[in-house]
Amino acid sequence: MRVLIVEDEPYMAEAIRDALRLAAIAADIAGDGDTALDLLRVNSYDIAVLDRDIPGPSGDEVARRIVDSGSGMPILMLTAAARLDDKASGFELGADDYLTKPFELRELVLRLRALDRRRAHSRPPVRELAGLRVDPFRREVYRDGRFVALTRKQFAVLDVLVAAEGGVVSAEELLERAWDEHADPFTNAVRITVSALRKRLGRPWIIATVAGVGYRIDVPPAAGGEGADRG
Repeated sequence: MRVLIVEDEPYMAEAIRDALRLAAIAADIAGDGDTALDLLRVNSYDIAVLDRDIPGPSGDEVARRIVDSGSGMPILMLTAAARLDDKASGFELGADDYLTKPFELRELVLRLRALDRRRAHSRPPVRELAGLRVDPFRREVYRDGRFVALTRKQFAVLDVLVAAEGGVVSAEELLERAWDEHADPFTNAVRITVSALRKRLGRPWIIATVAGVGYRIDVPPAAGGEGADRG
């Protein structure tokens, strides 16, 4: 999952980003409305965490732009105002959920997980593929019933690959979905992470490298297909 945090208080924005990273959620920060709209134009996000009181175009205006885009991106609004009228106006703008400051960061993570589940309601919360069982909410992975301990980044990459259901995911897409905007597009971090992930999952290798294209979970009967390299 990749989230856009729109919050003009640097300490709050960084605390949210750090909490999301601990939950294996990639996040970018926008400190004002103009930066938020710029990031929305060039990046693909799953959810927006949006403070209503920000410089430049207001949070309400950013919410309107997201809704008008037709992307269907869920919006979780943040505000210091706890009045029912304020919440009602936020929902009328298109917000899917609401948190009043101050809030517990763990609650924010749980609400984002719930929004992601609703967004992809046709996809089961616990994903199972080729002997893998991936629970994105507990951040647990099992292979053929055996628990596999993964780092946060390894889990984020595996989650994207399993969600593709055997389809090929490019290195660029993995970089976009599992890292944040500061990731170097020329880095070999994806290759290194996939290699370490493959070893953690154990033999027989289940992550195939499709030469010149990307990576996929090796799902029978696709196993051994042309262009796949399990090494």
